[in-house]
This record gives sequence, structure tokens and C-alpha cells, in this order.
Amino acid sequence: MAWLKFPVSLPKMRVTLSSLDTCESSFTPLVVIELAQDVKEETKEWLKSRIIAKKKDGGAQLLFRPLLNKYEKETIENQNLYLVGASNIRLLLGAEAVGLVKECTDAAMRAFTYGTRHNFKGFHDNNDDFLTMAECQFIIKHELENLRAKDEKMIPGYPQAKLYPGKSLMRRLLTSGIVTQVFPLHDTEALKKLEDTWYTRFALKYQPIDSIRGYFGETIALYFGFLEYFTFALIPMAIIGLPYYLFVWEDYDKYVIFASFNLIWSTVILEVWKRGCANMTYRWGTLVMKRQFEEPRPGFHGVLGINSVTGREEPLYSSYKRQLRIYLVSLPFVCLCLYFSLYVMMIYFDLEVWALGLHEDNESVWTGLLLYMPSIVYAIVIEVMNRLYRYAAEFLTSWENHRLESAYQNHLILKVLVSLATLLITSQILNQVVESLLPYWLQRKYFLKVKRKVQALKVDIDTTLYEKVLLEKEMGTYLGTFDDYLELFLQFGYVSLFSCVYPLAATFAVLNNFTEVNSDALKMCRVFKRPFAEPSASIGVWQLAFETMSVISVVTNCALIGMSPQVNAVFPESKTDLVLIVVAVEHALLALKFILAFAIPDKPRHIQMKLARLEFESLEALKQQDLPLHPGRSQRLLRPPASQQTPPRLDILSKPANEDGGRKPEGGVPGRWEESSLSPSVLAVPSPNSAEEYPPHTCTGWGYQPELRPDAWLCEVADTQGAHLPCKVRSMGREAGTLGSSMVPSHLAPPR
Repeated sequence: MAWLKFPVSLPKMRVTLSSLDTCESSFTPLVVIELAQDVKEETKEWLKSRIIAKKKDGGAQLLFRPLLNKYEKETIENQNLYLVGASNIRLLLGAEAVGLVKECTDAAMRAFTYGTRHNFKGFHDNNDDFLTMAECQFIIKHELENLRAKDEKMIPGYPQAKLYPGKSLMRRLLTSGIVTQVFPLHDTEALKKLEDTWYTRFALKYQPIDSIRGYFGETIALYFGFLEYFTFALIPMAIIGLPYYLFVWEDYDKYVIFASFNLIWSTVILEVWKRGCANMTYRWGTLVMKRQFEEPRPGFHGVLGINSVTGREEPLYSSYKRQLRIYLVSLPFVCLCLYFSLYVMMIYFDLEVWALGLHEDNESVWTGLLLYMPSIVYAIVIEVMNRLYRYAAEFLTSWENHRLESAYQNHLILKVLVSLATLLITSQILNQVVESLLPYWLQRKYFLKVKRKVQALKVDIDTTLYEKVLLEKEMGTYLGTFDDYLELFLQFGYVSLFSCVYPLAATFAVLNNFTEVNSDALKMCRVFKRPFAEPSASIGVWQLAFETMSVISVVTNCALIGMSPQVNAVFPESKTDLVLIVVAVEHALLALKFILAFAIPDKPRHIQMKLARLEFESLEALKQQDLPLHPGRSQRLLRPPASQQTPPRLDILSKPANEDGGRKPEGGVPGRWEESSLSPSVLAVPSPNSAEEYPPHTCTGWGYQPELRPDAWLCEVADTQGAHLPCKVRSMGREAGTLGSSMVPSHLAPPR
């Protein structure tokens, strides 16, 4: 057996997950897990063992400790609060596992890999701020959610909590009431800095969207970015609508002009938003994330199997069963609810007619008050119906068993939008009071209570952390951006559908949104627990909802203009001509709308060029797997026989080198990387050919993650002329190589 030697400078730290310490007593807590008060000790020990267990053993390999030790629990009270964190290297390896995209030193956005970490902008071996705290908490959430049952039949100590292979452990613990909640901690200093630049000073200014993204993640940042953009986009409609309301025009031309401007406005703002959204998400790295490899959501269940795309073990569920559930159960239920809401609306109209007739026949104070009763009763009934329908929609969407979280959210939003499309009811001032001011006042009272309780403690504990966790665990849980987007959607509906007959709609929407920015910011920072970050490349199905509303607005505005007395006066005899003209104008406006949408690209030119460049590099990397190599650069590395293949490890102890500076492994076992004690170190790669066939190459960087991708490692190789070339090496495995991934071809393949 001949050995090919590569002089290499190896870092001192080990990069295998199996070498990471999961028993550190002191670490930065990122996530809190609260258990129920009566949880059994064997359940606690089992949960702890699964969280700190190594990845290869089915664990999360995270750091874990109780908030209070045994003495402190007995002194204060039995607090079932546990802190979860991770070492810096573990977080970096987790960033590669979840597919985070970061900016490289050449300004390109690429998927982060630990082996090429030095190629990414802002990375240093001793820095801990390469990943934002939101990204770190997202990684821990990902690892906790991917804890799945293997051989367990039940949760230890709870025979009624059944498990089957592939079942999400955290999901089962939550539904069984064993785990009360899992939430990320606020960063007090970072939150204070964010508040100072966000909402503490009431002024007309741009929001710190990048700072919001760094603290709360892309999904929250995109909502506030869209709220800000939509508010400024409403200003032209408000400026034009105000004179229309103040000055009475008898000519029907004012409706035509305003409706035409409304059409252009609603189309242009949505297309321009898509361009701005592409700019932001490319800068954040989420635009180029591969959504087809999105992990299954925690509530997804099915038979444990192998994903045909990723090759990973995960639950599988037949798509035709899901479609049957949607079309045979969910769709009829939604149609039934829609029919019921329309039926209630008809009853409301009948009651209004009855109350009006009663008041005209017997006019009095009581009959005058009775005129308002149908509206009050209808508002109460609609509110109850909305809550019941929302609960039913969430239950049905969960029952449909969607694999991805994005698919789950899309189907839930569509169900609710179908219901609310006939209502369009909002109460802006009441919403802000209920959502922000009232919970904030209650939180202030609870904070003072907790502060007095902590000050009364006599034990020697970290009272700041204890007080912080105790306060945050009682905060409300932020359920997502659904209700926030829904409020903006209803605003857009009022403005686009009815602004030609009520021009002040945009003005009131602008005034509301200026206060909405501050109230929502207060809500996120002081009222609710910190939500887990969720990577997003756009506002999702809400973009389609807004675009659909803009199409409907063309029809409604044309119909409103056609029904106006001024227009009817032009066609006093033939209503058929009026209908034909209105339909023709509607079709012409729709054609103009779609032409505008097509003429404005969804992504700016420079973003399109960067995405095309990334796609080209990916194709080039794939081509080189099967192309013959340039003889002056490197040679093909032949893999050893299958019976002799052994997974390589980088945490092997060094032994004295032999005379030629290299060392073979003990027993002559091929397929291992070996480190020499000489300086520079030597990586020895087994080869059935003689070493003279291979010119020396200098490795300048390397990485290996056996538990994340057991068959992948990476080094950067320079040719004999000293021109450094990125080179991917692999000896075992079945996946094809892709750009920005540790899955690499079976030979040294420098790109062009």
C-alpha cells in the first residue's frame, strides 16, 4: 500500500461532533424548557440524556442544566426550569446542518460549511458573534424538534404517552403536558439597544430592519419591513383621496380617475415590494436557501423511512391520503362555514329592515336604540364565529398532516382568508389596546411582584438570571405574524375595494399604521416571549392574497362606478349598454394590470445576476465529478475496496512520524487521515498506486463532520505553482457533490 502525503497545517481544535463536551456546567443559556410540576425524576433523567446524547446515538448533543440546583430548589420552591445551550463549535456545525447561508469574502452568498468557515466574511476562530443570537436559538430549536423516538414504546414514567419510531419527542412531551413550554431567552443588552433605535422615541423614521432581523429573525423582520413599506405606499392614496372627500364633484369622471389610479397603485406597490423583498432576503441569505430540503415540522407524523432526496431518516406520509383529507373533509367544511356566514349576514339584513320599519311606524327613544341592536348582535356573533372557525381551521390543517411548516401555514391562511373574504371587519384602535397596551400593563404588575420575590431570597444564586427566566416564562406566547398580516390585508381590502366611494380609507389607514409600528414593537419587546427565529424568503402566501385582492378590486371599482347615479344618467334608457361598457372597461383594466405586473421584474437585475452565477457554479461543480482531471493539477484518488473502507476521523492521536515524514495507521487499515508530528503536519491519504504519481499539494483548510454527514470532509488544495484552489475530497459515501456542501466527489477536483 502506497501513501500519498499532503503537507497541511491543522488547527488544534477537533471538529468532530463526537469530541464535543456536553457536560459543561457553565454556558450561555439560549433556550428554556419548563416541565410540569409533577414530572417524575426518571422522565427528567431520560429527557436530559436524550438532549445531551451524541448525534450518532440519536441525541441532540446540546448543553443542558437546571436553572436551580438541588439545594436552591428545596430552599425556594420546586422549579422545573432547565436551560439549554451549545458550544460555539456545536453551533457552527448546526449552522451547516440547517443550511444557513452567509456572505463570503467575495461578496457572494453561499451555504455555510464548517470546513470552509474562513472563507466567510466576519469569521474568526476566536469570535463568538459570527452567528446572531436568533440564529443560535433557531439551531437549538431545530435540534430539539429533530429528537425522534427510536426504540422507545413510551415516555419513561408515563405509560399512556405512547411513542413509535420517528415520532417527535418534543411534540409528544408538549401534547402530553410533560413539557409546559419551550422558549428562547431575551438578551437584555441587545434588546435595550434595539428599543432605543426602534420605538422609544416617537418619530417618523425608518425602522432598523436589519437589527430586527438579527434579534427576531427573518419572518418578524419581513413583517415590519412590509408594514413600513405599506404605510409609506398608502401616503399617495391618502394625499389624492383627501381632496376627493373635501370637494364635492358632480362629474362622474372623478370616480373613473380615482379608480384608475387605484388600479395602478395596487399593482405597482406589490411588484415593487417583491423587488425590495428580494434585495433584503438575498442580503440575509434566505433567498438562496434550498426550501426543498426543509425539515418536517414537529407535528408531522408517518411511518419512519428514508427521504429519497436527502437520504435521511424521517417520517413519511402518502400524499394521496393528504389530498383525500383536504378535498373530502376540509373543503366541504370550509364551504359549509362560508354558507353559514352568508346565512347569518342575510339574517342581519332582515333584522335591520325589521328594526327600521318598527322605528318608522312607532318612532321613540326605545325604537331608536333598537336600530343599533342588529349591528351589536351581528358583531358579537361574527366574533364568536371567527374564533370557532379559527380553531376548526387549525385542527383541520393539523389533521391534514402537512410535512412542511410552510405548507401548514399556507393551508391555514387560505382557510381563514376564504372565511374573512365576506366579512372584512376590523377594529384598529381596539386591536392595539388589546394586543399591546393592556398586556404591557399586566406585565408591569407581574414584574414588580417577581422583583419583590427575588429581593426576598437569601440564597446565593444568580438572581438576575433567575428573575429574568421567571418573568419571561409568564409572558404571553407570540403565535406568529398571521393576525398582523391579516390586519394589513383587511386594510388593503378597504383601500383597494372601496376607496373610490370612501376616499378617506387610506388616510385613516396611514394614521393607524404609524401607531401600529410602535405598538407592535412594544408588543414584541415587552409583552410577549421572544419568538424563535424562522428563516423566510418572502411574505409567503400573503403575497398571493394581496395580489388576488388587487384583481378583485378592479371588478368592484368598475361595478361601483357603473352603479353610481352620475354614470347611470348617461345611459337612461339602455342598461345593457352600460353593463357591456363596464365589462369592457374592467377587462381593459385587468389587461393593463397584468401587463404592468409582467413588465416589472420580481428581482432586481443585480440579484438575478448573482443567483445565475451561483447556479452556474453549482453546475460546474457537478460536471467535474465525472470529467478527467488536468494532469498538472491533481490526479484521481482511487477509493479502496469496499471491504477495506473505514470512516475517516480527524481526532486520531498523533504518533512519531517515519523517515519520509508520514505515518501509516496501525495494522495497515486504509481509509484514515493521519497526522504527523513534524511541522508542517502531514495528511496521509491511502492509494493503491505509488506516491510518485502524485505531486505534493498544500492543504490550507479542512473540516469533517461525521455525525452530520458521516462520509464528507473538505480541504483546500494548491497546485505545484502555488495557486490555491478549493478542492473537495471524499473517500466514501453515495451522495453527489454540490456547491457549498460537504457532500463532495470521490476525487480531487479543482474547479476551473
